[in-house]
Amino acid sequence: MQTFFSEDHRLHFPQAELSGGEFVTPYERPSRVECILHRLRECGFPGVTDPGPVDMGPVARLLDAGFLSFLETAYADWKAEGYGGEVITTAMPTRHQRMDRIPRCIDGRVGYYCHASETAITGGTWAAAQSSMASAQAALRAVAWGARAAFALCRPPGHHATRDQFGGYCFLNNAAVVADMFVAQGAKRVAILDIDFHHGNGTQQIFYGRGDVLFASLHGDPMDMYPYYAGFADETGAAAGEGTNLNYPLPPGTPYGPWSEALDHAIARIRAWGAEALVVSLGVDAYKDDPISFFKLDSPDFTDCGRRIGRMGLPTVFCMEGGYAIEQVGVNTVNVLEGFENA
Repeated sequence: MQTFFSEDHRLHFPQAELSGGEFVTPYERPSRVECILHRLRECGFPGVTDPGPVDMGPVARLLDAGFLSFLETAYADWKAEGYGGEVITTAMPTRHQRMDRIPRCIDGRVGYYCHASETAITGGTWAAAQSSMASAQAALRAVAWGARAAFALCRPPGHHATRDQFGGYCFLNNAAVVADMFVAQGAKRVAILDIDFHHGNGTQQIFYGRGDVLFASLHGDPMDMYPYYAGFADETGAAAGEGTNLNYPLPPGTPYGPWSEALDHAIARIRAWGAEALVVSLGVDAYKDDPISFFKLDSPDFTDCGRRIGRMGLPTVFCMEGGYAIEQVGVNTVNVLEGFENA
């Protein structure tokens, strides 16, 4: 399985994240990628390939033009208005407030286009987000040209980014753009399977009213965990998308047994629906020692998970999402890929 990865991910490394009332080093940090690359080499995976430049055409087709323009200039605008440090939102529109006016002031625009204040924008964020998208697009091309599967080592991740908002460490929704590119290339039905511990609220929002992309997510119950306001089981899609949004919220302490039952149910639904291609939002933060999750999967469980996904026999693009137990993120990620290849 070929891996696509850009060194430009290093351009995005915020120095602080607001967590539990304190500023801490962000959990989503460059060393995550180093651990995965080391494990890929250790396990004999083929060399890592630079993806080349991003194609913003498919991105602009799916995401909001104003949002993309904001991301491109946010840091420069922040500095131009005299703010120091990194771009962090201080205000976001809430219920009973207006969403039909975009503030002129950069401080207001950041809040308008953001849904979680732990996520900062730096001077290199836009370039890093584009390079992450480029990796996802290169993996898609490899599969479109005949590979059984490809791995996009995306950083920053993407599944929390909606059509017009960033947050949850995510700026551009890599998995969503890849799924839409599959459709643009002729696939009638594409499935996205999100196994990250946190609900892929951005991916859900983008496809909620569409009938050509099925989204299935296994995640911590939003009553107990971020993103809190999406990911409930009764969110099943709307209009043409009714029945193509599948959420599996699971309680604190969930071990692999119940988790794998939910995975099998999602896989059965994807099979029955007739998906022609698969995008996997590959988060490994369901791991038992992850610092910002509460599931209890162990490292061998990720191998079995990959094996179950591989048995679907679909052309598959893996897009890296979360996983913050730095010591094990490489092992757990590569276990999924090995399980898939050995299915």
